[in-house]
Amino acid sequence: MPPLLYPLRRTLRLPFLFHHHHQMARVLSRASPLPCPSPPSAAFVSNLSFSHSSIPFQISSPSPKSSIFGAAFRLVCRENERFSKRFGRILASQRGYRKLRRRPAKSKEKELELGVKICIEEELPDDPEILNIAEMLRLDVPIAMKLAFEGLKDSEYKTRDTTISDLGGFENVELSVLLCNDEFIRKLNKEWRDEDHATDVLSMSQHIPELKLPILMLGDIVISVETAARQAEERGHTLIDEIRILMVHGLLHLLGFDHEISDEAEVEMEKEEELLLKSLGWKGKGLIQSAYDAETDGNSHTENSDDRKKEGSLRFYKPKFSYIFCDMDGETTLEIPLTIPLLLSPAYHSSYLTLGTMLNSKSQITAATAKALKEALSRGVKVVVATGKARPAVITALKAVDLVGKDGVISEFSPGVFIQGLLVYGRQGRKIFKRNLDPDVCREAFHYSCKSEVPLIAFSEDRCLTLFDHPLVESLHTVYHEPKAEIMPSVEHLLAIAEIQKVLFLDTAEGVATALRPYWSEAVGGRANVVQSQADMLEIVPPGTSKGSGVRMLLDHLNVPAQEVMAIGDGENDIEMLELASLGIALSNGSEKTKAVANVIGPSNDEDGVADAIYRYAF
Repeated sequence: MPPLLYPLRRTLRLPFLFHHHHQMARVLSRASPLPCPSPPSAAFVSNLSFSHSSIPFQISSPSPKSSIFGAAFRLVCRENERFSKRFGRILASQRGYRKLRRRPAKSKEKELELGVKICIEEELPDDPEILNIAEMLRLDVPIAMKLAFEGLKDSEYKTRDTTISDLGGFENVELSVLLCNDEFIRKLNKEWRDEDHATDVLSMSQHIPELKLPILMLGDIVISVETAARQAEERGHTLIDEIRILMVHGLLHLLGFDHEISDEAEVEMEKEEELLLKSLGWKGKGLIQSAYDAETDGNSHTENSDDRKKEGSLRFYKPKFSYIFCDMDGETTLEIPLTIPLLLSPAYHSSYLTLGTMLNSKSQITAATAKALKEALSRGVKVVVATGKARPAVITALKAVDLVGKDGVISEFSPGVFIQGLLVYGRQGRKIFKRNLDPDVCREAFHYSCKSEVPLIAFSEDRCLTLFDHPLVESLHTVYHEPKAEIMPSVEHLLAIAEIQKVLFLDTAEGVATALRPYWSEAVGGRANVVQSQADMLEIVPPGTSKGSGVRMLLDHLNVPAQEVMAIGDGENDIEMLELASLGIALSNGSEKTKAVANVIGPSNDEDGVADAIYRYAF
């Protein structure tokens, strides 16, 4: 087998680590004690079987000085001494294990005691799966140690370091296993191996043969749960399967195997990994073979690449961005009654292309999108809505999927960009910016609306105002979730009671394209801007403002650099926002101009494009 490089999988054997005990203790002193769960029942232990003749042993707690981790971490495995002795005696008496030769100086044979300590680094999330895995390791690790020791008795290896050879010369064997995150193992990797990156497992030997101690200080195995979770996902097995594979790999390193010194050494360690995993009845190939498969399958993986993280797995991935700014507008087809003369135009019976990001074509947030948003929020990523909608419309849509409130996407105290950037809320939901439309432009627009019988809506913060009822006006509330429009008695009354941020004409796509847009593009002059985010809607907004300028203002207010922002949008009004962000993602249902400036084009809003973007790029 050709030599392989495992830059992320190399283990560390440090016989000199004992001399640096105090230095390591400072690195590892950040965790706090955790109450120990109950040990497994004796009935469960008695059902275990082994395929090898065995060494008599007991399970006991290691001495406080046996591990570099000491009591500084959340200890999951402080075994009860009475249980530990019973555990060993049950196995020894029921299986009739062969006894090892003793030291000549000893007159009475003693059972070999295995002291195992399982620890959880404090920065790992308080996740039930991690606690369950730690509990399983309490039993798994001693069994793996026992079978590994038996393998050393009767086998000959050409490359194994035989520093640890005669287990019969020891009374106790002590080992610690620490579950940590990527950042923690990265620091260890940097300090002890001068490699500044995370890895999956590190093995740290504490055995010093010259001391002739009766206790075999086997050492410490450090496993990154975050890296293990990613590898488990890539290799198609569970997290506990991957952690068991990493633990076996680290244990074999502590027993003198080292796949890095030669091809022959790699072959020997690979065979030992596979034999030990098979004997234990654990799933998966050994780490060496898994790494080899990943490398040889690299080309086919590239061709069929799908780097979207699985739902439910984000807690083991470090966020790449602190903020996700997301558009919200939805796509829909309006069905208008044929009894209204104004709506007899065939254009009303077409499917109008309207843009949608967080909302799908039914103007809803799907369960998959809601789940992805909740997972991102649970990992500390802040989701900020940047939309042409009013804030009540956003609250209504998100309320349906339980994303409103302190731990949701939006509340009265959360930041956000609304009404095309004309209304911006900052920290604690305080209004930091509002821009109003010229009252004369508003007056002219409403007079045009009355004369042409084309419905017009005025947006005034959390209110919508109009002059007459119309099915399209009602649809803005029932379909698009905007506040129900209040009918005003006159134009002057409307302007007297409210400050208007923008006005919105509702018409057919043909009417907007052939009549409304040409007329108002010329009529407003430099007093306002005419924008169109959807084919059947035309907006008139104050000049010099945009959703992108609102996002920029909010980032400055929050003191968040653009490098920490991922943005998702689809409309032309999202272009500036996507250009501003470190990663701009346009959904495939978006405008061609928007897709042209995006870093990535994702699935459409009807294909859960926002969820896909979060799982694929946010972590």
